[in-house]
Amino acid sequence: MTRVQVSGATGAIGRPLVNQRSETGADATDVPGTMRAARIHEYGDASVISLDEVPVPVPGPGEVLIRVAATSFNPSEVGLRMGLLRDVLGVTLPHTLGWDVAGTVVIGAGDFAPGDRVIGLIDGAAAEYAIAKAGVLARAPRRIPLTDAAAVPVAGLTAWQAVFDHARIGPGSRVLINGAGGGVGLFAVQLAKHAGAHVVATAGPRSAAAVRALGADEVVDYTVAPLPGGNDVLINLVAGLPASVTELAGEFVSITLPIEHPRAVQFVARNDPGQLAELVALIDKGVVDVRVDARPLESLADLHRAAERGLTRGKITLNVA
Repeated sequence: MTRVQVSGATGAIGRPLVNQRSETGADATDVPGTMRAARIHEYGDASVISLDEVPVPVPGPGEVLIRVAATSFNPSEVGLRMGLLRDVLGVTLPHTLGWDVAGTVVIGAGDFAPGDRVIGLIDGAAAEYAIAKAGVLARAPRRIPLTDAAAVPVAGLTAWQAVFDHARIGPGSRVLINGAGGGVGLFAVQLAKHAGAHVVATAGPRSAAAVRALGADEVVDYTVAPLPGGNDVLINLVAGLPASVTELAGEFVSITLPIEHPRAVQFVARNDPGQLAELVALIDKGVVDVRVDARPLESLADLHRAAERGLTRGKITLNVA
């Protein structure tokens, strides 16, 4: 389903950009009047995702305009598309998808000037142009392609906060990462190893080699073996948990289901550009590797369908440019 909607666009898309200038005085007249954006106009199955032609948004005070190189797919966007998160996120329809952005600043603000390469956690990144508050962005890693950097914000911040803020992993800790083959898990394994932990990771046959290559000390095939006990912390990144989960560790951190235990925490990642900059520094030092499966933006609806059937793995980026 494809809609063409140039006039009267609402939601995350603003009015056409005409003869705008950045706070640094850079001319933006090379920006087209319209762009492609992956949007939903209603809640439903993957067929509600459409590539629309809409006006390029206009940045307000303190905002930058980004020419998007890539965004990425996050499984929670399936719930957003279905309407399961409408009370949590307060989405206004039509809504432009995409929370991860990697791109180049066209109109600058704050510490960012035209030509700067940036990443961040924003709304409306599944489009050729996006706007963001300058204060929520970080400079993109230099060691990896800009399109690959779109994998970092949501998954990387979630893993960082699980490992350091909530699990408080340190040298000598034994941590079980349940769901290590997913986008968050691949970051969590590396960050836990960087913190000095012994990492036990669960992964299916398709992901086991990648998880091991990123530093896991032990890899457990959850399709044939039970989750091992004797862990200091369990970081849960999957929706399903065994009934005996509380016997596996002393403390628990979950980004999905709550775990009934006095030393358990469930959390949703917050936007923290300072932590994002620290993660970028680790990427540029070679401490954290970023591995992606790149797809074109046009494949977003099919990607949602595949995710609902459990056929996606790792971190998937969507190239826009």
